[in-house]
Amino acid sequence: MSPLLRAILWRRNDGLRGLFLLVLAVCVLYAALFPGILRPSSLGRFAQSWLPLALTAAAETVVMLTGGIDLSVGAMVGLGSVVAATSMGSALGAPGGIAAVLLMGAVVGAAIGWIVAVGRLPAIIVTLAASFIIGGVALLILPRPGGMVPPGLSDLLAGERPVALLLLASMPLLWRLFLATPAGLAMIAVGDNPVGAYRSGVDVATARIVAYALGGALQAAAGLFLAAQTGSGDPLIGQPYTLNAIAAAVLGGVGFLGGQGTLRGALAGSLLLTVLINVMFFLGLPPVAQYVVQGLIIVGAVTLPRLRRGAVAT
Repeated sequence: MSPLLRAILWRRNDGLRGLFLLVLAVCVLYAALFPGILRPSSLGRFAQSWLPLALTAAAETVVMLTGGIDLSVGAMVGLGSVVAATSMGSALGAPGGIAAVLLMGAVVGAAIGWIVAVGRLPAIIVTLAASFIIGGVALLILPRPGGMVPPGLSDLLAGERPVALLLLASMPLLWRLFLATPAGLAMIAVGDNPVGAYRSGVDVATARIVAYALGGALQAAAGLFLAAQTGSGDPLIGQPYTLNAIAAAVLGGVGFLGGQGTLRGALAGSLLLTVLINVMFFLGLPPVAQYVVQGLIIVGAVTLPRLRRGAVAT
């Protein structure tokens, strides 16, 4: 790893220690309030509830690191759920259905990235429009919850086996391996300094298209996992994940202007958000309270680093 890349990654890790300590404290409090969570079966179920948010937070992080944003997360999750539930019962079978879901997410994400990068249109506008288009396509394919996911796949992904825990544990390692590839290095360079990356010979447009394609595949994978959990597809199941993914990424230190943040931080942010949502659910708070808390988290996550930099400057 080059010294420049090490310096960039070091700067992105700034402030994560405090986040990790906060996550640890909240998890200890959660375990104290609900001791049953420490049982292996309960930990497995918790991991299953955490994994979709972790995948969508990772997808949002990849895009935001290049200076973009994606508001089509929820719609893509719903489309992934629908495609999974309608393709696996056909001649494609489970392996073909999984490949179809991931390929669909990557292709749609790449198309969005192409419009943003080559058309030079604002990402917030393009992805907002894409959310309506993708959501409409999902409703056309499956107007109401239905379809079928093979019971064997549901048992594998959402059964007693610790598959969710293994996937969560492998995400940081896979991310580090990706960063060692030319595509990963290009995304890091574009996010840190797009002008400098362009002058160094990096294809900025391609790097951003790859980021959106990877994000789309991760979002579709979250929809696939949700379909496996429920045993069917639901075109509206991804609605909460757009705000949650952005909140988790921002809470993990990912900046809106690109070049700031890490996947580890986003995963920690998604874990903290999942624990808070579960605590509010067990305490009987209304669902509306979750949105209030998420909004406060976004404001706090954006404001606190600015206050800290201002305090250091003075």
